[in-house]
Amino acid sequence: MGLNEAYPRESTSPRDVVRRQYLASAAGDLAALRATLALDVEWTEMAGFPLAGTYRTPEGVTSQVMEALGRDWEGWAAHDDAYVVEGENVVVLARYTATNRSTGKSLNVRVAHSFIVRGGLIVRFEQFVDTAKVAEASQK
Repeated sequence: MGLNEAYPRESTSPRDVVRRQYLASAAGDLAALRATLALDVEWTEMAGFPLAGTYRTPEGVTSQVMEALGRDWEGWAAHDDAYVVEGENVVVLARYTATNRSTGKSLNVRVAHSFIVRGGLIVRFEQFVDTAKVAEASQK
C-alpha cells in the first residue's frame, strides 16, 4: 500500500476514512487528519508506549500525539500495509519507521491499529505495538 495512493475525499466508507487518516499523517497535514476524527474520538496509545494513554477530541489527538511524535522522532511514519474490514471495524497491519532525535537510534517495528468508523468519522482507535522495540530505540 503506497503512501501516495489516494481515495476520493467524499467517500465515507470505513476503509477510505482510515486511509485518509494515514495519508494526512504522512503529509503532516494535521487539519486533514483532524477532519477524519469524530469530535468525541477516543484515541488509545498502548500501555508501555512513550505516549501511552487515551486522548479525546481531534485537537487532543493531533497536539498530544502527532505533534509529540514529530518532536521526538525524525521521519516518523506509519506505513499501512494491509486492511481487514468488517462493517465499521477496520484493522490495519502496519509498521512504524523513524529515528529517535535524542538517541539517533532507528525504529522499524510492526504494529496493528484497530479503528471504529461511524458516520464517516473515526470514533475509536487502539494501537498494538512491540513497546520493547520502541523503548530500545528511545533509550541511550
